[in-house]
Amino acid sequence: MVDNKKYYVHPTAVVDDGAIIGEGTKIWHFSHIMGGAQIGKHCVLGQNVFVGRNVMIGNRVKIQNNVSVYEGVILEDDVFVGPSAVFTNVINPRAFIERKDQFRQTIVKKGATIGANATIVCGTTIGEYAFVGAGAVVTRDVKPFELVVGVPARHSGWVSHAGHRLRFDTEDIAKCPETGRLYKLLRKENKIIPL
Repeated sequence: MVDNKKYYVHPTAVVDDGAIIGEGTKIWHFSHIMGGAQIGKHCVLGQNVFVGRNVMIGNRVKIQNNVSVYEGVILEDDVFVGPSAVFTNVINPRAFIERKDQFRQTIVKKGATIGANATIVCGTTIGEYAFVGAGAVVTRDVKPFELVVGVPARHSGWVSHAGHRLRFDTEDIAKCPETGRLYKLLRKENKIIPL
């Protein structure tokens, strides 16, 4: 059931009964939201987006055109998913073997970015404010604020809350060029913390 007073669904989109959609969310052309999916407030789902049964999407999430978010995927608040990014939910799919009981959970944590045409192999966690570069294939967990690129995706640096690459000085301190926020690199733990 569509309540246009609380959120917008384009006339060509299909929202199945049982889907929960938050206030201020916009669902654009030719998208399909299955029953049981939960979409938060003030999200934007671009053209031709599929959201599977029981998928959980937080608030203020932006999913660009041609993305399928399959059952087993959780997108936390403020996640950005670039055009034609791919999520999987079975590690070894076969057309002739039913494996719906073998879905592996994928979690994209708050504020993370998935670049255009990236592939996220199921069973991985993308950390808070991490950045997956365009075309990368993620086969392992990505740490908070980590930048990964390539096939398979490898560590390429660290990014700020605002998504800028961080350059650390001799004292392992970096400053976001947009916000001025400071970050400390903890070399032994191979992570960064905001100061």
